Amino acid sequence: MDLTKEIKKTAKTTTANQIPKNILEKAYRLMQTAYNMAVLYDENRAVCSKYVHSTSRGHEAIQLAAAFQLKAYDFAAPYYRDESILLGIGMQPHELMLQLLGKKDDPFSGGRTYYGHPSLKREGFPTIPHQSSATGMQAIPATGMAHGLHYLEEQGLLKGNNKPVVLCSLGDGSVTEGEVSEAMQMAVLHKLPIVYLIQDNDWGISATGSEMRAMDAFEFAAGFKGMERMRIDGSDFVNSYEGMKQAFQYVREKRAPILVHAKTPLLGHHTSGVRKEWYRGDHDLDIHQKSDPIPKLRKSLKAAGYKETDLVKLEDEARAFVQSEYARALNADDPDPATVLDHEFAPTPITEEKGQRKPRGAEKVVMVDAALHAVDDILKNHPEALFYGQDVGGTLGGVFREAATLAQKYGDSRVFNTPIQEAYIVGSTAGMSAVGAKPIVEIQFADYIWPGINQLVEELSKSCYLSKGQFPIQSLIRVPIGAYGGGGPYHSGSVESTLLNIRGIKVVYPSNAADMKGLIKAAFHDPNPVVMLEHKGLYWSKVPGTELAKTFEPDSEYIIPLGKARIDQEASEEAVENGESCVVITYGMGVYWAKAASKRFEGRVEILDLRTLNPIDWEAIKVAVKRHNKAMVLTEEPLLNSFAESLAGRISQHCFQELDAPVMAYGAENLPAIALNVDLEKAMLPTPEKVEAQLEKLLNY
Repeated sequence: MDLTKEIKKTAKTTTANQIPKNILEKAYRLMQTAYNMAVLYDENRAVCSKYVHSTSRGHEAIQLAAAFQLKAYDFAAPYYRDESILLGIGMQPHELMLQLLGKKDDPFSGGRTYYGHPSLKREGFPTIPHQSSATGMQAIPATGMAHGLHYLEEQGLLKGNNKPVVLCSLGDGSVTEGEVSEAMQMAVLHKLPIVYLIQDNDWGISATGSEMRAMDAFEFAAGFKGMERMRIDGSDFVNSYEGMKQAFQYVREKRAPILVHAKTPLLGHHTSGVRKEWYRGDHDLDIHQKSDPIPKLRKSLKAAGYKETDLVKLEDEARAFVQSEYARALNADDPDPATVLDHEFAPTPITEEKGQRKPRGAEKVVMVDAALHAVDDILKNHPEALFYGQDVGGTLGGVFREAATLAQKYGDSRVFNTPIQEAYIVGSTAGMSAVGAKPIVEIQFADYIWPGINQLVEELSKSCYLSKGQFPIQSLIRVPIGAYGGGGPYHSGSVESTLLNIRGIKVVYPSNAADMKGLIKAAFHDPNPVVMLEHKGLYWSKVPGTELAKTFEPDSEYIIPLGKARIDQEASEEAVENGESCVVITYGMGVYWAKAASKRFEGRVEILDLRTLNPIDWEAIKVAVKRHNKAMVLTEEPLLNSFAESLAGRISQHCFQELDAPVMAYGAENLPAIALNVDLEKAMLPTPEKVEAQLEKLLNY
């Protein structure tokens, strides 16, 4: 065991005789269970390799040693090879086999995701939220769990006197991922209670450690000041058990992170689809075989007094048990295809508009202040809520002053700055949500969201669906968006079409202060990931023509359900009856372009403000199209392949019988960026004059 200075003070050599015999026996029985499962899967390849899987062969000792430290109040983020961790916490082989075979009663996902990808929320077991297969990416949600626990503990919101710990398990190769560095940076910055277990078998798929890295994870972690480190022999259960025991004890007591580097052999295939004989020579396989954890523990058991006949009996029992568990899983039912649509989203409690939109004595407020007041109300009434992102803390309170005074009012533990780490900002919310914290986060500009897309897609969007509803992620992500006059190519972009191609998230886009306040409240209470797009050009109503984005401020109880459009401007009944009207379906700045453009066509243009882009208010759209028979979908985005074009196509398909003209879609020029010069910006984007010309064509069709 190689320990850094602080832990060396308490480290001591451990022998098998110093570990309770029941622990040694349990470990050996489970090692034999895992071994026989791997053999069975290989012997039954025609059935068991229908879906790709990995096993824990070679990693059993360190995984069981880690599993035995986990308490029911702890949290874990295993990686795809951590089958023995699951056995070690008490999962039964047939439960894992149900996932292997894609069966209905797979306890983690109901047949929706790969073997060894758990989602576990079960009494008496550590909590294991859903995580993706994107190697290394689980480090951010796992660190987010530790961050959430740190926050709740600091605020006195954790129940009982337990000291929960998060276990984050990674392969050594994955530590080269940038997102792992983001996670570790935050772990040491905030002193988070997390154990990073790095299992190093010196292989990626077919790439060796020397090909992939200049240093191993233990050496790499030296660069994170405050990260305690430990090396252990991951093939030796006795050494691993003592090491993991000390690591967990350190984190429980110190409430600070530790990295454990465990060297292990790889005795199985990378996966059932990439077999070891395809890329590994006999010499390499022989070297790894010498470190097999099973013979090592068998030797320790004999040293502890176990007889050969006792061990043979145990081995025979494990083999028979695995065979019976396989038969049980093999005969289980497959999922009902009719359930394929279940659990896209968790149901939201906000189903109707409440509160007063225009209370007596209300004063007008700009959008940015309505957002500030909404978040203030949330923080005041929900101690589990916190707000973080780039520059939102301290005295600045956001580059748009959208968080002004909040840090001073609620403290740096609740409202704080992050490093320039969009992936962490987004992905940490998954972990926060899993432990009961309720994060509101901000990406400074929509143009900066791209580093966070990995986490948004792989971790947040899929969690509810792939965990069969066990782990919806409550995450409110605020994103200033849109052009506002000279912002240039990195501060003016629109990204809604990209976001709307991510299933499993909700996308909201208010166009005025009242809606901003009501929708932020609904987004916070929604148990699903919500991206709130907030147009910078509407924040202060300083852009000409956006004065009406400033509204009377609703009361503190005001809330608007997501997915409900609003008629912002009505057409006259006379124009409708005479067939002289149309509807403009839009959102954000499009509302104000449409308002200005429609002045020439008084009474003939209805404006439907979508407010929420997913879920979309399809019923309101159909009613509007049927009422007017002519429709335009207006967007600020480049038009080609956009959400607006998609919506126009959907209207054409489903409302064809009601249409008196082709559905018109209008947006920006199809360019990769918005130019800095304001005249070039204007030339690219829609303007009231351009929209007016399009309306004339539509109305005269």
